[in-house]
Amino acid sequence: MRRVATPAELAGLVGQELGCSAWQLVDQRRVDTFAEVTGDHQWIHTRPDLAAAGPYGTTLAHGFLALSLTSAMIFEVLAVDGVELILNKGVGRLRFSNPVRVGDRVRGRVVLTAAQSRPRGWWEAVFTVHVEVADAEPALRADLTFLYQAAPDTVDETFGVGATKGASTATI
Repeated sequence: MRRVATPAELAGLVGQELGCSAWQLVDQRRVDTFAEVTGDHQWIHTRPDLAAAGPYGTTLAHGFLALSLTSAMIFEVLAVDGVELILNKGVGRLRFSNPVRVGDRVRGRVVLTAAQSRPRGWWEAVFTVHVEVADAEPALRADLTFLYQAAPDTVDETFGVGATKGASTATI
């Protein structure tokens, strides 16, 4: 796991692959739980008996289940200290390229593609995540954007609103 002391240090990691998360099993219980929470009970996800005769030979994880794993995958490969709060801002360039079958193992390969300061001690970071499937083609690619609110003791008001101690740039 990579670790930075403040959100400002993210700027020095832009363009770098941060690593891969651990492999995790996508089992039927996880798929059924996701179906229950989201209300998506389509047979290709929840009916192993019908799915066995379907085009994939087994049930599939929901695409959005695979996407929902990406935040934890990022946090597994990168820890940002000196943070008061982390918020999801959005998902861009999302493409599902291969199904995740029940019984597959998946992991995230994470690259930090952008980081910049925002007003009042916030930092915006964009991570490109490829969800890899063991012994198969990757399942998806997405750009996830997070907002990191720097802890008050890391914000340097001397340089204006939005400046963060150690930052290479400041938003004023």
